[in-house]
This record gives sequence, structure tokens and C-alpha cells, in this order.
Amino acid sequence: MADSVDAIVVGAGHNGLVAALLLARAGLKVRVLEDKGVVGGAARTEHPFKKAPNLGMSTGAYLLGLMPPELIQKLGVEMPVVRRDPHYFLPTEGKRYLLFGSNAAQTKEQFVSFFSEADWRANVAMHEEIAQIREDVAPTFLQEPLTIEETAEKYIRPQLRQVFVDLCRKPVNEYLERFQFKSDLVKAMYAVTDGFSGLTGSWGTPGTGMNFLIHNMCRLPGADGTWMIVRGGMGTVTGRLAEAARKHGARIDVNAGVSKLILEGGVAKGVVLHDGTEIRAEVVVCNADPFRMRQLVGREALPGDYNTRLDEYGKKTGTTMKVNLALRGLPKFTCLPEDRGQYGATIHLLPSEDRVIESLRTGFADVQQGKLPEFPTIEWYIHTTVDPSLQDADGNHNSALFVQWVPRELRGTTWEAEESRYVAHLLSICDRFAPGTSDLVVDTFPLHPQKIEQHFGITHGHIHHVDNSFGFADRLPYVTPIAGLYSCSAGCHPAGSVIGAAGHNAAMRVLGDLGRAAQ
Repeated sequence: MADSVDAIVVGAGHNGLVAALLLARAGLKVRVLEDKGVVGGAARTEHPFKKAPNLGMSTGAYLLGLMPPELIQKLGVEMPVVRRDPHYFLPTEGKRYLLFGSNAAQTKEQFVSFFSEADWRANVAMHEEIAQIREDVAPTFLQEPLTIEETAEKYIRPQLRQVFVDLCRKPVNEYLERFQFKSDLVKAMYAVTDGFSGLTGSWGTPGTGMNFLIHNMCRLPGADGTWMIVRGGMGTVTGRLAEAARKHGARIDVNAGVSKLILEGGVAKGVVLHDGTEIRAEVVVCNADPFRMRQLVGREALPGDYNTRLDEYGKKTGTTMKVNLALRGLPKFTCLPEDRGQYGATIHLLPSEDRVIESLRTGFADVQQGKLPEFPTIEWYIHTTVDPSLQDADGNHNSALFVQWVPRELRGTTWEAEESRYVAHLLSICDRFAPGTSDLVVDTFPLHPQKIEQHFGITHGHIHHVDNSFGFADRLPYVTPIAGLYSCSAGCHPAGSVIGAAGHNAAMRVLGDLGRAAQ
């Protein structure tokens, strides 16, 4: 006799856990089935270093920024976040640098001396405008999406409606150019960290503006539009969500991979596990990425237009590499040798101003041809300087290089053959800004796109499941063409990242369809 529950959630990533919590709190009998041996998906804290086994690390997602405060309040789960102040550090190989946070006077002084008065005015104008758009867009995160144009008409203040549509549809550089920045380096800094992060696209690629918008939706209390560190790593987020879901009666099973969905008369009726166990349910909510979900039901079970939609998503595979590091000490930057808080910030490693834009273009072109770029853009984190709780007894620091872009498939060679050499090359770039960094490395845990796919179970190694160039109603709907099957993947609205809104919105749709009230 097969087990039976009201709702099965396939996958214990953050969205699946949010959905499970809300469904269980509404009185449903919920069972979460996770293929891996731990909950959390890509939002987990691990101890991945063989040579520093007690050093903790957020290995996938590094920061929390986009989870709506209204959702956190509704879930009743406290997130112990820490403001990074300063939060941006842009070093050079010479003496100049930009280090800024909440102190506006200091930031202005640095902008004027590093860049120009015009760049400071552009920076202020851009942040003022994006703050207005952020305020207008915020309510849409916890609702089923409209099209971009419908969203503009319903939610965006009239004077910014066309600006919003253009931002969502066009390249991020066109948005940045509106403010008349003079410095290519500052434009590149904002384009890379918000427009290109985790996205298959570069300077001039439509949809990079959408990614920029999403990455500027930080509304956590005290965040002031910035991303924040979670004490204990990102596993704290998913650990607390799992604890709350269990408190409300949800059962969470790890090492419980689903091999296929049970379909009867075109209706989802449950799942079959890898060991052959059948579990029946009234509804199935899939937190796995859209391509894995299709594997579970079979392409032939889905209509042609839905398959075409997934195929279009699948053309943009993962191009992100994460090099997780154990460091025995802190690097010393040529431009700023003393510690002024730069280690806790996002450290932006970019080519020199005279060639940064061309480097963005040629680097992405190399990736499209299956070649590893000579100087990919790098965001560098050393979060144990802000959250020392993850350090080991030897005082080692966790660190990470968040690299845009690399090919998923290498032309003429393999990742197995190139990984060690390329990691050493990336560290040599760090050495150019902070000489001796390579000598501080105790161990590495690199994750190129193929390893991201293997380690976290994300098809194509795309950290956002579906490229963030797709936004709002262009993302995967919560309701699938198969009755009783719903998606709460990061491929759904509002976007990929640790947001949790897709889990909330899918759960609300399930409860509405079942005629059950949310609690």
C-alpha cells in the first residue's frame, strides 16, 4: 500500500521549504523529498576543504538580499543578517581605490577623487531612481506575475513606466548610459555585479537590465539596498526554514530522490522514489529546476508550446564559476594595505579602465566559443571577516571568487584537464591586486558549471535555474499543463536567487485551487 499525503514537495531548496512551511501551516499533510543528503539546495553551509575540514563555507549562494521582509514576517522565521559596511571595494593595481558604504560624505569624496564629480552625480541619480523603481516593484514579488508592460501600467509610477520597461527588456549598459557616467570602470562595476551576475550575457545583451533590476531589489531591514551576510552561512536560512516547516508538521526526507511522477489520466497523483517506493498525493509541488521537472514527467506528457518554452530557457546555460577558498590569512592590497573594512565588502576585480569595456566584450565572446577568458570579471568575498563564527581553530578564513563568465563546455579540452590550471590563473589575477594571495591558499573547492550541476543538482549548472534575462510573466508559471503539478522553482517569478517568493506564490496558488485558506 503506497503512502499518501496531501502534498509532496520535490526538493528541499529554499523555495521548496517555504512552500512546505506554508502548506503545512494551512493544515495539509506535507512530505518533502530531497535527493541530496542535506536540505538547502544551493543555499547551504558546508565544510568542503580537506586541508581545513573545520572551516565552514557558504558554497553556493553567498549573500541574502532579495527575500522580501514581508515574507520573512509571514513565515515567522528570523534571519540573522549582518550589514556589510563598507559593502563595495574596487581596487586597482596602482594606488587608487574605491571603498564605500553608508557614509555618503566619504563615498562622494572617493568618487570625486577616483572618478569625477560627474560620476558622483550620476551615481546619486541612478540610486535615487532605482530606489523608486524598487519601491514600486516590491509588491509584485509576492503575487502571480503580469507581463512587463502590464506590471508597468499597474505598479510603476507614470514617469518611470517606460524607463522600467526599457530596463527590463534592454541591455544594462543602455540604462547606465542614461545617467552620463564618465568612467567606464564604474559603469563596468555596476554592470558586472548586478547586470551580468549569474547571467548568460554581456555588454549589449538584451535582458541584462532585468538582471540589474532584480539584483537591486534588496529590501531587508537595515540593508539600504545592499546584500547582507547571514550568520552561520546560507545554511542558516534553509536550516531555519526546515525547522519551521517541521514545527508545522511537514516531514522532510533526505536521500529520497524522485525518479518519476505518477500520472493517471494526465493528472499528477504522486511520485516514485529511486528505491521504487510510491507516495501518493493530491498535489505535487516541484522545487527542482524546470528541466529536471520535465524529466520526471516525460517530455511527451507536456504540450508543444510548454516544451518550446523550456527549450528556449535551456539555450542559456550556466556560465558562472565559484572558486571557494580556504585562506590562512588576509591578502594585502597594493592600493590599500591597511584594514579599513574592505575585506567584508564585495571586492570587484576588473581590468584597467582603458580596456575594461573591450575586455567584457571579448571575454564573453571567448566563452561563447568555448574558450576560457584571460581576465573574467571576479567578485571576491572574504565573509569570515564579518562573520567569524565559521572560522576554524587555526583562524583560517573562508573566501570565494565569483567568476563571470566561463563556458559550460570547453572547446578542444575538458574541465577535468583545465580546472587546476585555471584556478591558479584566477588566483594570479588576485595576486596582481594583492601580491602573495596565492601563497595564502590552504585549499580550494572549485565549482565550474558542470560541477555546479553535479554538486547542487541544477540542470545546465545555471545558478538561477532560468536565466534572469527572463522576467515576470516570461518566467515559468507556477501552474503546469499537468493538473495537480505545480512549480516553485527559482525558474519561476520573481527570479533566481535566494528569494523564497516562488515558494510562497506557488503555495498560495495550491491553497487557492484546493479551496484552503492560508494560515
